[in-house]
Amino acid sequence: MSKYDKMIALNKKASEEKIEKARREIVRMVEEGEKLSIQKLMQRTGLSRGFFYKNPQVRKEIDRALEQQAGMMDPRREVMDMAMNNELAMLHQKVKTLQTENEQLRKELETAKKSLAKKNIKELKKMM
Repeated sequence: MSKYDKMIALNKKASEEKIEKARREIVRMVEEGEKLSIQKLMQRTGLSRGFFYKNPQVRKEIDRALEQQAGMMDPRREVMDMAMNNELAMLHQKVKTLQTENEQLRKELETAKKSLAKKNIKELKKMM
């Protein structure tokens, strides 16, 4: 075996070890219900961001795991959603109240304009 062949074999072995390391970490994160991210994988495996994006085998595992996690609900997110829904309901109520008040003020303004117009007409007639 030539030096070149040995180097190729060593590189292939190192690459396979990296792939296996990444796969193990992906599986572990999914099993523990932890949110999968490239950043966390980089920190835990010591592998580069490019490795996770460029390696088709690892990328396939990541995509599969992310699809699996898509159905999982983060409990913090559920609480935030409830809070946001409550706030949204309060804001809708406030909008309705303000719309009603606005309509009432428009009617009062119209009445005041008509009253002022009548008063102005009376004043003009007195001047003539």
